[in-house]
Amino acid sequence: MTKTIVGWELYRSFLGVLTEGSLSGAARALGITQPTVGRHVAALEQQLGLVLFTRSQTGLLPTEAALALRPHAQAMESTAAALERVAGSHGGPGVVKGVVRVSCSDVVGVEVLPPIIRELREAHPQLKIELVLTDRIQDLLHREADIAVRMAEPKQAQLVARRIGRIEVGLHARRNYLERHGTPRSQGDLAAHALIGYDQPTPYIRQAERAIPGLRRELFALRSDSNLAQLALIRAGAGIGLCQVPLARRDPQLVRLLPKRLSFPLETWVTMHEDLRGSPRCRVTFDALVAGMLTYLAG
Repeated sequence: MTKTIVGWELYRSFLGVLTEGSLSGAARALGITQPTVGRHVAALEQQLGLVLFTRSQTGLLPTEAALALRPHAQAMESTAAALERVAGSHGGPGVVKGVVRVSCSDVVGVEVLPPIIRELREAHPQLKIELVLTDRIQDLLHREADIAVRMAEPKQAQLVARRIGRIEVGLHARRNYLERHGTPRSQGDLAAHALIGYDQPTPYIRQAERAIPGLRRELFALRSDSNLAQLALIRAGAGIGLCQVPLARRDPQLVRLLPKRLSFPLETWVTMHEDLRGSPRCRVTFDALVAGMLTYLAG
């Protein structure tokens, strides 16, 4: 008896409905018609012998079976995208072309990488970069990204990693804020100031709490889980917050506070899967990110 092979397009539509919560939303996201999405989901349920969604007033609700399938469908999606990137990377001799997907934090992606990517693209105009801004560690083993700039040492043996060094993070405020409210001379003085910080704790936050005793949510007058929002508040003169020291050095209006008392390092790495070492598009991108991050650290 021949076993039926389930086509990727069925899982693609299934994942679209999971993400969007409706057939119409999945159809818009995937660029296909709503009846097509419905047929795909029905065909997948029939071939798997499972009920994947139930209807409710708010849309389609995934069953336990659907939720169990989600990570595997996401892995398939990442693999399909990786296949497309590899297929588009083959040009003539000496030509670097194709798509490279780079993952990094929002601050690094907005404040540090753009000039690096500009120079990379000027050297290799047929190269395309997909920049994924997230504090979640993208799974390089499953090709969610080709290359990642990480603030943690990679543990997987299958990854090629280059240590950039320690990016120091410290307290900063804009000069006009300090002119209005005074400059704190001790950690105890901070209680009289508008502190900028997180709303919900993350592994990064827990690392900061260990390095800076007494750091806790209740102290912050201004709270956001967006690092970019915190940085914008510091630059606007709204209060005192944490900022990467090399980044703050670029702005003469930012003043570092209590450098000997309040500081912690971010171990920084550039990583990619070892199978991509032979890929010209990934190799030149990896080398450019390493060189650019080292320059940023030295600045």
